[in-house]
Amino acid sequence: MTSGSGLQAGLKNRHLSMIAIGGVIGAGLFVGSSSGIATAGPGILLSYALVGTLVVLVMRMLGEMSAANPTSGSFSAHADRALGRWAGFSIGWLYWFFWVVVLAVEATAGAKILEGWIPAVPQWGWALLVMVVLTATNLVSVGSYGEFEFWFAGIKVVAIGAFIVVGALAIFGVLPGARTDKAGLGNLTDHGGFLPNGPGAILTGVLLVVFSFMGSEIATLAAGESEDPQRAVTKSTNSIIWRIGVFYLGSIFIVVCLLPWNDPSIKAQGSYVAALDSLGIAHAGQIMNFIVLTSVLSCLNSGLYTASRMAFSLGGRGDAPKAFARTTSRGVPMAAIIASVVFGFVAVFFNYAFPDTVFLFLVNSSGAVALFVWLVICASQLRLRRIIERESPEKLVVRMWLYPYLTWATIALIVFVLGYMLTDTEGESSGRTTVLLSLLVALAVVAVSVVKERVRGGKAVTTAVSDTDADKVSVN
Repeated sequence: MTSGSGLQAGLKNRHLSMIAIGGVIGAGLFVGSSSGIATAGPGILLSYALVGTLVVLVMRMLGEMSAANPTSGSFSAHADRALGRWAGFSIGWLYWFFWVVVLAVEATAGAKILEGWIPAVPQWGWALLVMVVLTATNLVSVGSYGEFEFWFAGIKVVAIGAFIVVGALAIFGVLPGARTDKAGLGNLTDHGGFLPNGPGAILTGVLLVVFSFMGSEIATLAAGESEDPQRAVTKSTNSIIWRIGVFYLGSIFIVVCLLPWNDPSIKAQGSYVAALDSLGIAHAGQIMNFIVLTSVLSCLNSGLYTASRMAFSLGGRGDAPKAFARTTSRGVPMAAIIASVVFGFVAVFFNYAFPDTVFLFLVNSSGAVALFVWLVICASQLRLRRIIERESPEKLVVRMWLYPYLTWATIALIVFVLGYMLTDTEGESSGRTTVLLSLLVALAVVAVSVVKERVRGGKAVTTAVSDTDADKVSVN
């Protein structure tokens, strides 16, 4: 089955289900949670709950629009229709930029783990190998991407599920052969209280965890290449509450109960490794490194897929080179994939050659894109809901709760988080630096889109005038 866009419906329902589940489990959950725990203590649970609620609301809005109109451009295509060409162009390119930078970050993270196992191969060699293998996977067919992601996500899901079960048994002292002297529900309040660093630390924690949720929207992009897009979007949207509740809140709850939040090993080893080590589980560090590597490869695989499909959509709408919208006989947008991976390779090079200058700028200037994307989704839903209700109300199979009040409340919360980030001035990657540089790049992209639209409009006027002159000549 081939869609009119040239993409093929090569993703099976089991692929979509696992992509939806795995999409919310990024490597950031394993790697980044330790700094959040060190900052907010057990109160980091409230930070995760706050961001999780935000993501659930935003994904509900995106689900409403995508179920009514499944497309590989997802929120960029919706913004195009709801807010104007400038919005679809800008958010599409910003999202693409975000993911090609993520490719470099994840490739480097994976290379570090692999180099630790096999030091004979240099780190850059591993990064190159990982990128080449996953590029080949994406170039074969969308089905091969789906199959790889099915197993990558499956390993993550099983690992976190096992971690929660083992941890829960240890907390209640019924895990045979484990050291449980540090474990217990008392860790939530015994070391300076539930909020040892005060209520303000909850918001600081939000800044540290918000970006680990990026990827929740991948299922809505992938749905366009599934056998039943509307069903796939509806299913992934309806299940996001339990996915975030179990995988994020559930696993972080286990971590802060297994160890005191201020235990030095959390920062030294990483929260999940430290939690397993505290139980005396053999080879906990290597087990966790394997799971983190799987998450990294999953993120790379999905990042390349997502960036290429956004480039494909932009090409189809005339906002990127037309070659991006062409597909092979297997329904693969080869030019869009190659362009995305080339920029990913360039970013990897910058990471090794200029880590503290060029690459730091790339990371900081893409850091707030997640929040910009969520803001655009909210604004698009406000307008598109009225359009869908007027033109085809039967397509509203997924509805945003308490519309429009919850949509406005979500917008207010995102703006508040962005504003709070401006008060964070510590370090080279401070919240203020991230927001300002991301805003600078966003304004530059918007400026390009405005100029492009004016040029396009000017050409349209010129064409119309010449057509009129031609009519006059023919009449005479």
